[in-house]
Amino acid sequence: MVEIGKTNALEVVKQVDFGVYLDGGELGEILLPLRYAPTECNIGEYLNVFIYTDSEDRVIATTETPLAQVGDFAYLQVKDTSSVGAFLDWGLMKDLLVPFSEQKADLNIGNKVFVYVYLDEKTKRIVASAKWEKFIEKDITDLSEGTEVSLKIAAKTELGYKAVIDGKFMGLLYEDEVFRSIHVGDTINAFIKHIRPDSKIDLSLTLGGYGKVKGEAERILEKLRESGGFLPTTDKSSAELIYQTYGISKRTYKQAIGDLYKRCCVQLEPDGVRLNNTKQKNVKN
Repeated sequence: MVEIGKTNALEVVKQVDFGVYLDGGELGEILLPLRYAPTECNIGEYLNVFIYTDSEDRVIATTETPLAQVGDFAYLQVKDTSSVGAFLDWGLMKDLLVPFSEQKADLNIGNKVFVYVYLDEKTKRIVASAKWEKFIEKDITDLSEGTEVSLKIAAKTELGYKAVIDGKFMGLLYEDEVFRSIHVGDTINAFIKHIRPDSKIDLSLTLGGYGKVKGEAERILEKLRESGGFLPTTDKSSAELIYQTYGISKRTYKQAIGDLYKRCCVQLEPDGVRLNNTKQKNVKN
């Protein structure tokens, strides 16, 4: 079944001067205009094409790849406005409409907005909604704490960042859990830190727990060896410097260094941390 608003593999069934026609099943033959058709394109060949509707609401195909498809969350720029809403640049010749009814606030040319892309069942047009929260899935029974997930940053709040989890669910990444620069629209990996009784999800950029601390402690030891036994970081160093040096949060760094110090693997100095050479044989204990 051909899906409007998504990429489909369709068979070439006819060649004409202005393009080729593809087998659209129930939708009939779908035109792939000449400017998008491959130079060599034969009847019976299958092409990966994106299916949408043109300015006259005719179903049409393109080999161009949009910035978002139906079912996606995306951060897109307003290209134009009109009496029906705002139009977003999503990488195709025809812009993507955000109707006024789907806007949280007035959108102006140049604005960027986080949206959900969907197919309007009444008009069969692909549109976007800035009221993206209503498209979030509520059933989170398949999620579990400690799982690594993909996040798309959706909004900055007083507490931190709202994020879409694996393109389906919503969680919160707290400000004090963020140790590097992130922005709305970014796609990053993170972990489910806690699932609350009210089904709200707390996120973290690192996986907590002692096992994580032990693993990071060993990585710090390895970096100390590679650097000649000394690194200029302390518990007063900035979170940015610690992340640049070790790729971990300041909190995890302090826990890992504390673990190494207790095991007499390192010496803590005013301007950095030094490998305790007399204990190198015991660092795995």
